[in-house]
Amino acid sequence: MQNWYHLFPKNTGLSLFAWIAFCLLPFYFIFRSSSVLEIIIGFLMIVLFFVTYRLSFIKKGWTVYVSVGIEIAISIGMTLYFGYVYFSLFLAFFIGNIQHKAGFITLYVVHLVTTIAAVSLGFVYQYPVFLTQLPFVFITIIGVILLPFNMYNRNKREKLESKLEDANERISELLVAEERQRIARDLHDTLGQKLSLIGLKSDLAGKLVEKEPSKAKLELQDIHQTARTALKEVREIVSTMKSIKLKDEIVHIKQVLKAAQIEGTWNGDFEKFSAPLLVENVLSMCLKEAVTNIVKHSKATACHISIMQSSSEVVIKVQDNGIGICNESDYLKGNGLRGMRERLEFLNGNLNVESDHEEGTTITIQVPEVIRQTK
Repeated sequence: MQNWYHLFPKNTGLSLFAWIAFCLLPFYFIFRSSSVLEIIIGFLMIVLFFVTYRLSFIKKGWTVYVSVGIEIAISIGMTLYFGYVYFSLFLAFFIGNIQHKAGFITLYVVHLVTTIAAVSLGFVYQYPVFLTQLPFVFITIIGVILLPFNMYNRNKREKLESKLEDANERISELLVAEERQRIARDLHDTLGQKLSLIGLKSDLAGKLVEKEPSKAKLELQDIHQTARTALKEVREIVSTMKSIKLKDEIVHIKQVLKAAQIEGTWNGDFEKFSAPLLVENVLSMCLKEAVTNIVKHSKATACHISIMQSSSEVVIKVQDNGIGICNESDYLKGNGLRGMRERLEFLNGNLNVESDHEEGTTITIQVPEVIRQTK
């Protein structure tokens, strides 16, 4: 429901100026009266209506229905004695915000019946006044009929959308937690045993290195083979993780460069790029980091990205026409480039950075195709 300090309803199809007019018009209607007593009574009714209307937003339980009852009585009085029917629109909005179905239907029926009855009697007692505002009276009645259902359904839909968003967020959190548990479990099952075996064989080799060098040599060979097997299993685990497709990352990079007003050009077919999931994941993250550095630090106006895939290696080049690297030692020690190097070392790849203050910076990413054998 709307906050208590919001006097003017939102999202009802009417502008703020229309609601301000509805608040000011009753004063016009009461000041037309010749009797001072009628003016005083009308003014008090207006003040009481708005005070009750605002309080009704913070009321709970049966006090809400009492507040609405008072407002309906005031609306009827203003309609019959002063010809002002527009308070019924405020009530229609408020009733539409009531989420309790039985309470909503009850107040809707009561408000609709009393409004129609008051307007009908108003035509009898205030015929000249109602005749001059006949189109607006019909619009008000239509609002009283349709507005509560519109607001009720809209609030219900927004509540369901909010619950759905919370549920999706919770599902995402559970999926992340489950993925972490799976990775931890797989690493424990694969690495735990292998590392324990390596530790035992290392101790044994240390004891045999002087007494029986030939057996110690065999143990060292077993340690080497066990380490290679463990590395292969780790790569297989990582390759089964949710990966980032290179072609999808290129789409994102195009959007980033466009937003940064950097002209992007491309060479190579990223759509037909084929590599193991681990390789594609690492290349995508490195490419993203390289472009992020260009956008943040290079002050470039153009960026060229090329990819070349051969039987022996994959080479990606990212070139810009920016200001180059001002402090090469700090730049190469940065977290972004250090992370790129660490990822590429895992694939036996390498990263090369060339910078010139006049021609910009070129980042070359190389990964050998031999990594395919680890699948």
